[in-house]
Amino acid sequence: MEQEEDLATQNSKDISKTPIRPILDGTEDLMGETAPYKCSICRKSFAKTSNLVQHEKIHTGEKPYKCSHCGKRFTRSNNLAEHERIHTGEKPYKCPECGKTFNRSSILLRHRRIHTGEKPYKCTKCGKSFDESARLRVHQRTHVTEMAFLIDSNGEATAITASGMAHSCSDCGKTFSLYSNLLKHQRIHTGEKPYRCGQCGINFSEASNLVRHQRYHARDKPYQCPMCQKRFGQSSHLIQHQRIHTGERPHKCPDCGKSFIENSTLKKHQRIHTGEKPHQCLECGKSFSLSSHLVTHQRSHTGERPYKCEDCGKGFTDTSSLIIHRRSHTGEKPYKCDVCGKGFVLSSVYLNHHRTHTGEKPFGCPDCGRAFRQWSQLVIHRRLHTGERPYKCPYCDKGFCDSSTLTKHKRTHTGEKPNTCTECGVSFGSKALLLAHQTLHGEETASLDIL
Repeated sequence: MEQEEDLATQNSKDISKTPIRPILDGTEDLMGETAPYKCSICRKSFAKTSNLVQHEKIHTGEKPYKCSHCGKRFTRSNNLAEHERIHTGEKPYKCPECGKTFNRSSILLRHRRIHTGEKPYKCTKCGKSFDESARLRVHQRTHVTEMAFLIDSNGEATAITASGMAHSCSDCGKTFSLYSNLLKHQRIHTGEKPYRCGQCGINFSEASNLVRHQRYHARDKPYQCPMCQKRFGQSSHLIQHQRIHTGERPHKCPDCGKSFIENSTLKKHQRIHTGEKPHQCLECGKSFSLSSHLVTHQRSHTGERPYKCEDCGKGFTDTSSLIIHRRSHTGEKPYKCDVCGKGFVLSSVYLNHHRTHTGEKPFGCPDCGRAFRQWSQLVIHRRLHTGERPYKCPYCDKGFCDSSTLTKHKRTHTGEKPNTCTECGVSFGSKALLLAHQTLHGEETASLDIL
């Protein structure tokens, strides 16, 4: 990488803006086909002159085809036609196997390979096959020799080593197949945000993020849902929104099979399986799988409770806690048991209750195999194997597996007896002792009945 920077500095007057790219072979493309038509600017080769003409528009910046809906421009007329279907919602390409429709024929072709299992793109080096050409290209970079080229304005190539085109980040070791992607990634470590909004002064690390942000100032939302007429500033947001109407959940968890509308939601879900908790509190060191959970947790340190109950004024750290609290005022119990009809305020309490009917115990101990209805019961149980005693008595420093046992133990020091018999008024330190005592009243009543 240092060698690349030195070469770029030495040739700063001659080097064009053409990015670093691998030269596989001057006469063959990635599929191994003859490609005699070469770009005079970057030396990339093509099998057809028409493909070369379209490619050269990348260097000239020519985009003659304009969308009548949003003004976006394209180098090819067919790209414009495909783009306009985002606005119209048209999906003319239908899968004969499952009936699913698509706005591009190429997407239909890729989709049909799910049914057929076809993998037409084969690597000429190792014979591995792929269902998409893009995946083949990514794979083939693992075979590319350690050679790349800088093309100057005269069309001359200067060779540099590129470590198999696996560009590695010097800060975290992450590798990238494209040098441009490495540069973008490194801004995470440096904090560099070179793209500035002229209206509000906010800076961005990527130009595409700035363009999306500027649409909020212009209130530009060119992408409209044909089903509910809602508008969006980005086509990707429209595509995700439309899955609400279609019910499509294309992102499937390989561990449990659960499907999601967005890939980002799948990634968050997978942390349940991996145990990854990348968001750490700087105050106490506790880690969380979601950034939103960290934000809520940090309010326990600051004392901030921004969500207020309109009925009693009580404050909460998150909206979900406020919603649950308000049910104490309204009496709402939205979760009904379909077996006995009992209602519950919380879905988690309902699920635990429902398992008393089904007998389901989905949480198994990996050490001894014992199963539990609740995750919290498994957590407490596993401390028997690990010896962990996280709840310490402030009076004698004795440790306990769970907080309820600690509470009962502390009463031996304080003398507190909160469990009172309604028959005779005698109090006890634990509910178990009260229940045992109440059986005596039951026996006395039974004796009186006999007499």
